[in-house]
Amino acid sequence: MTDGRRTNRRSQAWFGAQGRSGMLYRSWMRNQGFGHEVFDGRPVIGVATSASELAPCNAHLTRVAEAVKRGVWQAGGLPLQFPTMATGETLMRPTAMLYRNLMAMEVEELIRANPLDGVVLLSGCDKTTPAMLMGAASVDLPAVMVTGGPMLNGKYRGRDVGSGTHVWKFEEDLKTGRMTEEECFFAEGCMARSNGHCMTMGTASTMACVAEALGMQLPGSAAWPAVDSRRMETAQAAGRRIVGMVEEELRPSRILTREAFENAIRVNAAIGGSTNAVIHLTALAGRVGVELSLRDFDDLVRAVPTLVNLMPSGTYLMEDFCYAGGLPAVMAELLGGELLHGGPVTVTGRTVAENTEHAERIDSDVITALDAPFQPAGTGIAVLRGNLCPDGAVIKQSAASPHLLTHRGPARVFDSPEAYHEVADDPELDIDENTVIVIRNAGPRGYPGMPEVSNVPLPAKLLKAGVTDMVRVCDGRMSGTGYGTVVLHVAPEAAVGGPLALVRDGDPVVLDVPNRSLRLDVDDAELARRRQEWTPPAERYTGGYTWLYTQHVEQADRGADFGFLRGSRGHEVPRDSH
Repeated sequence: MTDGRRTNRRSQAWFGAQGRSGMLYRSWMRNQGFGHEVFDGRPVIGVATSASELAPCNAHLTRVAEAVKRGVWQAGGLPLQFPTMATGETLMRPTAMLYRNLMAMEVEELIRANPLDGVVLLSGCDKTTPAMLMGAASVDLPAVMVTGGPMLNGKYRGRDVGSGTHVWKFEEDLKTGRMTEEECFFAEGCMARSNGHCMTMGTASTMACVAEALGMQLPGSAAWPAVDSRRMETAQAAGRRIVGMVEEELRPSRILTREAFENAIRVNAAIGGSTNAVIHLTALAGRVGVELSLRDFDDLVRAVPTLVNLMPSGTYLMEDFCYAGGLPAVMAELLGGELLHGGPVTVTGRTVAENTEHAERIDSDVITALDAPFQPAGTGIAVLRGNLCPDGAVIKQSAASPHLLTHRGPARVFDSPEAYHEVADDPELDIDENTVIVIRNAGPRGYPGMPEVSNVPLPAKLLKAGVTDMVRVCDGRMSGTGYGTVVLHVAPEAAVGGPLALVRDGDPVVLDVPNRSLRLDVDDAELARRRQEWTPPAERYTGGYTWLYTQHVEQADRGADFGFLRGSRGHEVPRDSH
């Protein structure tokens, strides 16, 4: 013990070492100007930042990191900032989801390999949040999440516009002549007018709220806008808190319990959250050994109404949600209706119930009451089964058209989203409003990476005729900012021989969301015959990360993680080579 500090911390295996080893570790750190006193046994806190100008949602995280470091210093710790990759859905091809698992691997190994006692995770764009949580959970050192916050509300011609959501709307307006190219170009800058991630309840906002609901982020911190000074206050508070978590040995394994996941699933329903939360929560649960199945995402939400009136399902945006009371107000409302567990511990060291004890709904138009909800119970994510999706599929009911939730129509099949886009504007395209558009080979292995391509735009001729929605079925994903009657995550995917690979043009597809069914009205004998004729697609990759991904990625119902990454591998100090 030095100056009352512990000498048995993990970081002391490096900085407290005797002889040549200790001298090497300390001397190299001192070339940054650190004095000898920082090696006295105080907690060493990693500040993992995914800041990158190639991930616009995360570009400001370097400034957020500075605020975190101030908090660590205040609490008597030693902050050491390090970069991670950034998986921004905004620019990466073919999809950031292809690289979520790679980022999770990197975060895990960087934490384990370095002299850290705890870590603050700085994320923004939607895949960075689950990737960082997955990596930290597999190491199981004290960790707290700080998301970068949403952009300010978009403003266009006197009205609010939402990132992502209005991309789809403007595209429809452009195709139907309601908007010119010049107007659309101008609107781009109106939509994204500050640092931060999507300000709709897309996947980035959803996963920030989910991290808070899980107990891995400080209460109220998911919703502060990226450019609000209180975003930096929150970051500084997280820096102070992580030092306390190290002292208390409060690890993710104590926070990420079955009850915490149940809370997150119900919160996702209440906020009208993204379907992508299903995949990310399933993958994260696999890292901590919590049994979570697709059925949980249906059973646990049937009694939960949608309380938050945000795009794409509603009217408002994240800035409004923040000022209306944020997630603590939603969780307090759910707790009052006995729809959440109040007992799980969170990164504050307090329980969910204690964290939300004084939460208040400021604006009942944005965050509605449990007894007068924005949408009634049973309108959240539904999990479908049937001969077209034996391992499940999902649909976001709150973003779908009620009249299409029970529908029968002929399939029009496309072997890739690109194949559809090539003909979507053809006025002679043989599709009407009753057709079920089937897009396949967009799953984890098939694309690869399971891109957000399922909510393809409607054919131009139907948009011009006034059709606003159609049933679409796909083994890929949909952006959380998207909307429409779209069946997603069909499992098994077509590329591995799932039934979606057997569908042919004209086959009757029957969607029955109230009865949680999606089926192909083709007899079993005919499907068996088609299966005999089916051949798997040729392997496109012979090396590199994409080969590794296609060889080891699990299906959507398992979270699309790598099988070999399931479970926690702990934080044992690697061997000293010096």
